[in-house]
Amino acid sequence: MSKLYKSYVNLKEKNSEKLYLFKSGMFYIFLQEDAQKISEIFGFKITKLNQDVIKCGFPSSRLEYYIDMMTKRNIPFEIIDNDYSKIENYQDYINNDKIKKIVTYIRDVDLDNITFREAYEILKEMKVKIGKIYEQRK
Repeated sequence: MSKLYKSYVNLKEKNSEKLYLFKSGMFYIFLQEDAQKISEIFGFKITKLNQDVIKCGFPSSRLEYYIDMMTKRNIPFEIIDNDYSKIENYQDYINNDKIKKIVTYIRDVDLDNITFREAYEILKEMKVKIGKIYEQRK
């Protein structure tokens, strides 16, 4: 039994009504009965996690959209991401992911091969992106 599936089973034993959305690399996936239910609602393709477990999901770039769609349809769900102990506010979770992407982008800039003008434009662009995240929190 995979660690992911074992976690799913334990969570379902505690609350079978909730759908559990697992962060798995660059994707978010539902397993087993949750995959069946969410596939019926959104038309996701069902695939296999392994020989015994089915899954469906979407790329992490679509997380905000599907959180909004599940919330509007009153679908009880919880995101399971091993980088967090407990996610209580999905907007903060999404914003944190956006900030991580900004920091990673800045970290990966090759400072030995960039002009002052290029550096300035990058910082200006990041200021706008961070400003948008900050404004969403209000």
